[in-house]
Amino acid sequence: MSVARLTNTNLYLQRLGFDAPPPSTLDTLRQLQSRHTAQFVFENLATISAEPVLIDLVSIEDKVLQQGRGGYCYELNHLFYALLLELGFDARAISGRVVMNQPEGSWTARTHRLSLVTIDGVRYITDVGFGGMVPTAPLLLDSEDEQPTPHEPYRIDKQADGYLLRAKVAGEWRPMYLFDLQRQEDIDYTVGNWYVSTHPESPFSQRLMVARSGAGWRKTLNNGSFAIHHMGADSERREVADVDELMKLLRREFDLQVPDSPRVRQALARVIAPASI
Repeated sequence: MSVARLTNTNLYLQRLGFDAPPPSTLDTLRQLQSRHTAQFVFENLATISAEPVLIDLVSIEDKVLQQGRGGYCYELNHLFYALLLELGFDARAISGRVVMNQPEGSWTARTHRLSLVTIDGVRYITDVGFGGMVPTAPLLLDSEDEQPTPHEPYRIDKQADGYLLRAKVAGEWRPMYLFDLQRQEDIDYTVGNWYVSTHPESPFSQRLMVARSGAGWRKTLNNGSFAIHHMGADSERREVADVDELMKLLRREFDLQVPDSPRVRQALARVIAPASI
């Protein structure tokens, strides 16, 4: 797999709260993942607006670091992977099949990107691009024990064909995604990204999805349904049925620089239409 280099590592690290490159340790990886999911927003404004999603590193850096936008797994996890390599981590890009909200035993398309990191001979998965249920800490790969994170507990079940990530939500272990350690090339991610961003049956082309995690909370937006999920407490929820209000919410609650274009406005109006009926 070809590996592109970051063009603005210093800015990236500053956005994550580092004045200098940190060492390639487990503590650093934990800090990077926690800060990344708090700083950079998961969002799919491009796909609902029928705009191309470019996943080369230069385009991702410009969108996320310069334009004040976020992205989804093919963008955020690519950016994060490049940073891990830049810092000297032993990292490999891998992929998975999202089964969240699917019947147990489902086998979906390979449409999720994440990374495998090995530190002192111990393997971890790290993921900063899984929306409202993104793990906010690296997870031990070779353990089926419950693993705490700053948010929900997770566990990794060994499967005949790889691994299954589960999260404990409301006392129930829910499947998130299947994954394996198969080598991936750029073309694999190009194909997956093309399906995710253009196929009419892809949820990314059908509904708005925005998420950000912070200390003790997760914020999510699904079309016009906005929620703040407090860890260990009740969630706050409300519906947004006006485009201007939705754009203000995206800027205020997610710190997202929303392009004020006719195409984006039309896309937002379309996704919140059911809420206004």
